Amino acid sequence: MKSASLGQLILTGVPGPELDSKTAALFRRVQPGGFIIFARNIQSAVQLRKLIDDLRDVSEIEPIITIDQEGGRVSRLRLIGHEPPNAQQLRDKGDESLVRQHGDVTGRLLRLFGFNLDLCPVLDISFNDDADNSLRGRCYGKSVEQVVRLAGAFNDALRAQGIKSCGKHFPGYSAATIDAHHDLPVIKRTRAELDAQELAVFHQFIERVDSMMVCHGWYPHLEVEKTPASLSRRVITDLLREDFGFHGLIMTDDLDMGAILNEYGLEETIDLAIGAGNDLAMICHRVPAIDEALGYLQKLPVQEVDRALANVTRFKKKLAEPNDFSKSTFRDINDEIWNLRVAVLGKEMAAERSPEDGKRSPVEMY
Repeated sequence: MKSASLGQLILTGVPGPELDSKTAALFRRVQPGGFIIFARNIQSAVQLRKLIDDLRDVSEIEPIITIDQEGGRVSRLRLIGHEPPNAQQLRDKGDESLVRQHGDVTGRLLRLFGFNLDLCPVLDISFNDDADNSLRGRCYGKSVEQVVRLAGAFNDALRAQGIKSCGKHFPGYSAATIDAHHDLPVIKRTRAELDAQELAVFHQFIERVDSMMVCHGWYPHLEVEKTPASLSRRVITDLLREDFGFHGLIMTDDLDMGAILNEYGLEETIDLAIGAGNDLAMICHRVPAIDEALGYLQKLPVQEVDRALANVTRFKKKLAEPNDFSKSTFRDINDEIWNLRVAVLGKEMAAERSPEDGKRSPVEMY
């Protein structure tokens, strides 16, 4: 098996706003399966489209190009345009048609820049809107029904524009009391509690989303050994694949978060991630480490690698082509986002700076 093909199991970040020669050489050698864009990669509309075109140019196989464009503070593209309303603001407004508008305009915005996957919708239920677990403002509902209805409206509209979706954070991160960006949360929900709420939502999206992201939380009632769900075969293969029957792409959350870095070295992380049943290992910030990760992938059992490669290949067969880029089209879409913001928040509040400006949390700081 060619080592370049193994790179298809890596979803990597990009160091900066331009593809420098050293990074371009690294990407040509490793051939990552996909790239994730962060704030550090965005300076202007024209610059961003060029960066994404350059990432395609160094890829022998059409790459996944993805981003966290949820709304609110987790909207990377707010750096060059208006900030869309977040899930909680849309939920509080209570108008499902506005949620669909959000999904539609988000899909068209992403196609314009050359993205083909959006890492949303968040399918977590909000048990506490003020919880310090990175989910503030990001949840579409406080009940199974509300999340399914509203996240489903966003998801369907997004996919209708040719952008693939990702349900997160399986198996349900809402009860975490600490942020996995810093340390490993222990989520002591019983299986009955999970089945009735968190898992009930994900179960209804098995046929509706194209991919699933597995979170870095330890669920003792799902996995006896201290293991984050993202590295647990019981959670990913036994529960998500076999019990739930999910056939889409499965990826880890960012393996550069404290919940993983504090517990595992890179070799063990890669071994556990693919062995658990993930198809993509996400390395967002230690970009040079993808070369090392490629070497560890070469040591894995052939059947595990072949399974993951087959799933990545199947996912990529239906990736949408980017739309033609123009500044005028971007301005028009940006105006639509402003109008949506006004419709949800009112003109006066829409024009105000977010109270969170200048207090960026780990979930958005890169």
